[in-house]
Order: sequence, then C-alpha cells, then structure tokens
Amino acid sequence: MIEYFSIIYCLIFGACSGPLCFDEVMAENRYTVCRVDHSKSRLQLFLKDENDVAYGSLQRLKSQLDAAGQKLRFAMNGGMYHRDYSPVGLYIADGVLKKTISTKGGYGNFHLLPNGVFYFGPDGAGVMETRRYMAAKLKPQFATQSGPMLVIEGELHPRFLKDSDSLKIRNGVGVTEDGRIAYFAISHSPVRFWDFGELFKSRLNTPNALFLDGSISSLLWEDQNRGVYFPAGPIIGVVE
Repeated sequence: MIEYFSIIYCLIFGACSGPLCFDEVMAENRYTVCRVDHSKSRLQLFLKDENDVAYGSLQRLKSQLDAAGQKLRFAMNGGMYHRDYSPVGLYIADGVLKKTISTKGGYGNFHLLPNGVFYFGPDGAGVMETRRYMAAKLKPQFATQSGPMLVIEGELHPRFLKDSDSLKIRNGVGVTEDGRIAYFAISHSPVRFWDFGELFKSRLNTPNALFLDGSISSLLWEDQNRGVYFPAGPIIGVVE
C-alpha cells in the first residue's frame, strides 16, 4: 500500500518541498511512485544543454547540473523521441514552443490514440488528451506530448486489454483533480498497459494519466537510481 504515514507526515510538518518517492504494490506488480507538488518544487523539462547538445540520458543531465552546483532531486524520461533525441510531439520549455503538437497517425505507442499532453506552470499542472488540449488553447510554461493516454476522465484507455501479452517496463504521470500534485510512476518489472493504467486510476486517484515511455524507462531519485544511463529525449526533473 501507499506509504500514507510518510505522506501525512510530509503534509503536516511541511516537509513536502521536494519529491516524496515510495514503493507501491498492486495486483502483484511493484512500482516506484514519486509525488511532486509542483507549487513547492522546481519542476522542469530538460532537452539540451547550453551548447545546444541533447543531454541524452538522466546521468548526463545530473553530471552537468552537479558541475553547475545544482542538485537534481528527481528525474524521469519525459516522452517519445527521434534518433537525434528530438521530441516526437509537443515540447514547450520555459514558455517557448520548441516542437509543435502532433496529430498524425502511425505505428507505436505514441500513435495509440488518444494520446495526450502533460503540462505545468504557475497556474497548475494537468494531463489532457491531445485534441482537448488544443481546443483549450492553454499557454503552459512547460509541456510534453506522449502516448497513449493511460486514464481519460476516470476511465482506462479504451484500447487496453486486461489479458494483453504485451508486457514491458513502463513509466508515466498522472495529476490530481486540483492540478497541484503530479504522481510519476515506473514499474519494477514488465507490466500490461491495463495494469499500469489501473495504478493511476484506482490507487493514485488521478482522473487523467499519460504514458511517457517503456522498456528504457528511467528513474533518478537519491538511492533508487534505475536505468539512468539509458537514452532519453525529453527529461522531467526537480532541481534545487
């Protein structure tokens, strides 16, 4: 079960400025879940360094931030990317549009429609299906597009199969209804989309959640670093 006492302690005593990560078990699948209050944490998206070179991995991002005297408290790969590490879909960083939103069809997880956008900024955070995001005409400070959606308005993606034979390591993000808390999760072993979506729907209670990546999914958080040398395009991180 979720480590409720740790979360309650965090809230009562004000120790929630950074990510709070914990293990969660559901349907015999084990996950690491990280709770981030973006209003109290410096949540950012990363892609390229000051020399316009893609970081390419969580480890390289951490090394460069260490050299600059900054601490990467938490990081996770944040969306699909091409061979040159450029985002497949929408990418906004520091309010600047770097890559336009994609509504193209195709193969692979990104095109298992509906896909969606994870966005955040001063007005809150959220996960929204792509076409709904476009209609809302939001102007977030940060945004990354990926797919498929895991949970859509409280329901699992309609194409997920409970008995699917597609099992992979997966990571994703869901946001609470009030737009304040983002939950990032990564599986410890291969799981179905159905089971991964259920984690966000039934256990984390996020009405909308988005798949970020699979197989090469990575997590960096204190002593629970996993796959930090795997390749990564967009990266989501908390810096202090």
